[in-house]
Amino acid sequence: MARTDAGKAAAQPRRDGTEALVRVAVLGCGNVGGALVSLLLSDSEAIAARSGVRLELVGVAVGDPSKPRPGVPAALITGDAKGLVSDPRVDVVVELIGGVDPARGLVESALAAGKPVVTANKELLATHGAALAQAAASAGLDLLYEAAVAGAIPLIRPLRESLAGERIRRVMGIVNGTTNYILTTMSEEGVSYTQALAEAQRLGLAERDPSADVDGHDAAAKAAILAALAFRCDVVADDVPREGIATVAPVDISFAARLGYVVKLLAVVERTEGSVGEGTDAGVPEISVRVHPAMLPRTHPLASVRGAFNAVFIEGDNAGELMLYGLGAGGRPTASAVLGDIIDAAHHLRTGSPARFVAPVRPRIRPTDDLRCAWYLNIDVVDRPGVLAVVARLFGDNGVSIRSMEQVGLDDEARLIFVTHVAREGDVQRTLSGLRGLDVVDHVGGVLRVMGDEEGT
Repeated sequence: MARTDAGKAAAQPRRDGTEALVRVAVLGCGNVGGALVSLLLSDSEAIAARSGVRLELVGVAVGDPSKPRPGVPAALITGDAKGLVSDPRVDVVVELIGGVDPARGLVESALAAGKPVVTANKELLATHGAALAQAAASAGLDLLYEAAVAGAIPLIRPLRESLAGERIRRVMGIVNGTTNYILTTMSEEGVSYTQALAEAQRLGLAERDPSADVDGHDAAAKAAILAALAFRCDVVADDVPREGIATVAPVDISFAARLGYVVKLLAVVERTEGSVGEGTDAGVPEISVRVHPAMLPRTHPLASVRGAFNAVFIEGDNAGELMLYGLGAGGRPTASAVLGDIIDAAHHLRTGSPARFVAPVRPRIRPTDDLRCAWYLNIDVVDRPGVLAVVARLFGDNGVSIRSMEQVGLDDEARLIFVTHVAREGDVQRTLSGLRGLDVVDHVGGVLRVMGDEEGT
């Protein structure tokens, strides 16, 4: 697609010796922005030698220009983000503010001015990514966001480019380091969710208000981005059903371990067309996308991902199974991914060839009730004859087949641990509702999906 006149005027990399000189504006100087600024200022010669592009930092827009920022020359700091975006010296704009506003307006202004944009803003992309990508494509410019999902892990580019011709079946990942650290700590140290969260906060891995992480909001935004890339469709965060980890109890993790599983918070996006019900319109994929804790067999590659690390497991018709693993957060790892995008944008400016764009379609999203997997259920019942038969009959009445059952005595109660065969989620939810209404059931405890093995999904 032809570049706009504004783009032609702005996209003229200068020459400094043998390297193209590309001038960069950074919006935001927090954890990631500060690390990126440090790289651009201290490592410019090495970056030029490795990439063939000399990057010059023109300015850094911040919310509070009076705040001390060690290592950043005061002359580069400005409180006028709009002015920096429109500065004619700027070739590439890097948006690291976060959130939707004012980030969206600044990105749109940069594209309108003919300047490619690099961002790590998952919330913005999971809300307005399709519209912004279309605006960038119409202007013949890049909108690059490798750092928006899984930090330093090269993930966006492989999905967009290396696997562009692959029919991807499923992408399943651990994409939030905070929750993975909490679940790892609960599993390895036997502590409660509250204790593991407190330790994560002490180490700076969890915010004072951890809800974005532990309630699944962060992972849901990333799941929307992954679905959009994997299936070339328009998916937003509001499309993603999510469950957090606050209800995962040590007893559930302990039983999972006894059964040969570990508990992880997963973002799952998969192609579901043809598996249940009617087909799809021509060219419109049917997919499912969700975030929830799940039990994975200890032998699954994702099960060994510990601490604050991230990993994404990709299944394709021809490529088979792939896993990408690494640091999913942190200032320097994420800044490294941002830097890679800046270099790409700089090369594309020189050649006049932005990253390819495929217009997304709005998919059919399969209702959660129609999804199928195996389940783990932890139920406390009164300990008297005939209770197990009553409970098992309820499973059968709702079309849910029991794969295994274990009973543990608890004084005058009994704890029943069920693992089901693959079942429709709507049938399982109806079973749970019925169990809560039985007078012999004192409490329905942990309920987890079982995934990643032949008996699950």
